[in-house]
Amino acid sequence: MTLVPAEGPAAYAADGAERSARASLVRLTGDPRDDWPRHAQRLYAYLADIYGERDALPTLAAAWIAHQRSDGTRKTYAQNFKILEGYLRERDVHPLALTFLAADTFASHLKTLPTLIWRGGRRLPEGRPRDAATRHNVLSANSSFFKFVLQTQVLPKEAMDSNPFDGVLYPATDPLFTRTESLTEAEFVTLARTARHERPCRRTAFRLYVLILVLYHLCLRIDAALGARIEKLGYDKGHHILEVQVKGGTWVTKAVPPFVWHAIQDLIGGRAEGFIFCTSTGQRLDQASQWRAIRATAKRAGLPQKKISPHSLKHSTITHAYDRPGARPEKVQHWADHKDPRTTQRYNQRRGALEGSPAYDAAASMAEQLEAS
Repeated sequence: MTLVPAEGPAAYAADGAERSARASLVRLTGDPRDDWPRHAQRLYAYLADIYGERDALPTLAAAWIAHQRSDGTRKTYAQNFKILEGYLRERDVHPLALTFLAADTFASHLKTLPTLIWRGGRRLPEGRPRDAATRHNVLSANSSFFKFVLQTQVLPKEAMDSNPFDGVLYPATDPLFTRTESLTEAEFVTLARTARHERPCRRTAFRLYVLILVLYHLCLRIDAALGARIEKLGYDKGHHILEVQVKGGTWVTKAVPPFVWHAIQDLIGGRAEGFIFCTSTGQRLDQASQWRAIRATAKRAGLPQKKISPHSLKHSTITHAYDRPGARPEKVQHWADHKDPRTTQRYNQRRGALEGSPAYDAAASMAEQLEAS
């Protein structure tokens, strides 16, 4: 099967092409691919196995992944690119030869494409198709790749002169919609208590308990919490603090409440460096294992009706913060590490709740005036 067309990307990827990505790399004293983050290296290996190292695609796609600012974004973008690549490979179309019509057809294809689910130790395409928000994210990620390719100006102009996703009709989405479910404050306490006292292994039970506290009280995503390091714990102006890298690659300083600080200190013991949350050998915990641990704990806590995940805790703490008397939206937004207040509102799952509706205050005021007249 010939994946590279006879013209365009083929000329670029052919043996001996002076402008090939590989030819430009071998002129350097060291190969920059050795310093790529893991998701970039994995995508390179995956694509090189299919297209060969001399093809431009593996290097361009992996370099694009390496340029993303956070590990979570790199992982998601790599997964979304594989969806497009697999779709095109089945149709004998090289990704660097993608046209608008093919991109538009891919967008329609996503409406019926089953998601992958675990069954019998394998990931099988048996899940429900992606919702509008997820399809939007897949298209945005792949559009980002072609924007990167055009910015690099590596391909000749005749091979690609525009982003094939520019004219694609994206699904309409509600910017305030979220599938993540949150917990009440009482449910959170039950979850944390269950994590600490009802897990078979005492060491991992306490570690999970501290992780749940950090996710909730520092308002963090799971990737940021698992990437937190002991060296970044400190003290500033009367506050215990933790410097942590959040989504987008930005470093922020989090105030750590006293009881959470003491729990962290108990967890790390005498360690002076490394990840706060780590395996017995000091390696960083992987997200998948902690998702499973939190969901299993929720089930033991009697909360199986909810699809609890690590991200549920961030949704929960933001919702609870908005509910407290004197809540300041701008402070909640800053604490949540959101640039746009609409993002923070998406996490607020009490938004639009019937109880507390301004309609009641308005009606009560009007009723008093009507009765007095």
